[in-house]
Amino acid sequence: MAWLEYLLPLIFLFPLAATAVVVLALRNLHDARVSSPFDAHRLREPGQSLRDRLDQAFTGLFLNGALGPIITMAPLVYGMGRMLFADQQNWLEWSFYGALSTLLVLVFCLRLIRDFQRIRRLKLGLACELAVGQELSRLIRPEAHPYFVFHDVSLERSTERGNSLDHVAVTPHGVFAIETRARTPAVLPSGEDNNVVVVEKERLRFPGWKERRALRETRHATRSLARWLERQTGQSVPVQGVLVLPGWQIEQADKAGDLLVVSGEGLADYLDQPSPNRQAARAFDDTTHDAVIRVLRRHALSNPGKTA
Repeated sequence: MAWLEYLLPLIFLFPLAATAVVVLALRNLHDARVSSPFDAHRLREPGQSLRDRLDQAFTGLFLNGALGPIITMAPLVYGMGRMLFADQQNWLEWSFYGALSTLLVLVFCLRLIRDFQRIRRLKLGLACELAVGQELSRLIRPEAHPYFVFHDVSLERSTERGNSLDHVAVTPHGVFAIETRARTPAVLPSGEDNNVVVVEKERLRFPGWKERRALRETRHATRSLARWLERQTGQSVPVQGVLVLPGWQIEQADKAGDLLVVSGEGLADYLDQPSPNRQAARAFDDTTHDAVIRVLRRHALSNPGKTA
């Protein structure tokens, strides 16, 4: 039967089809949209609409880059199958398969060029919106304001976890090294979340497991920041370590010593309170406060990151 010569070569397309299904299933893997663990509302930043469009553009680039080779190879693979099952070789038909593959290559090359140009324009627009947002932030955070927040602070050239702090906050009351850890709450048999964590001096007792690493890493980050500030300013700077566990209810069985462990909600109120340590409060006077801000701002300019 002649129609079998055209049907049987489809077997060779099954691996390509399976790969295409996997690519389509992974197309939403790059999705930077996140929700707040406090109220589940979508978190929005300056240029958020452009960030969403940029995510879509990267998704399109991923699809065209991954599906392009699969689709362009399909005519050639089918043609090779036809050569195996056909009684006679039809060179006109083989030329058609080759021309179709060439045309598909040109189409996907044009689509990739379009995606690159689109991403380039969106990145430029996002950079402009971020720059304007940073300028507007001076309305509520002028240069002389006593509150500063620095994000993703790398004290050394290495970007490993031990050398990078999630946030550094400077207030009139002191310097705070803030580390954030995300943990998934346990689920009770009733279907409710068990999100109560008990803080001990050297460990955290989560529902079902215990953990020491988060406290140890926060203490390490706090000491590293204190040593770095002392080298940069030439004077001892008291630093308070803060471990934030968003979405968890904190119970203090035994205070974690030098660390403050909070859920994150109302964090600004915690940081705006005077330090109970009178000696540390006296050590952090206005001169030290200004010196710390100067070195951190200079460091942020030499190591571009995010500063508020």
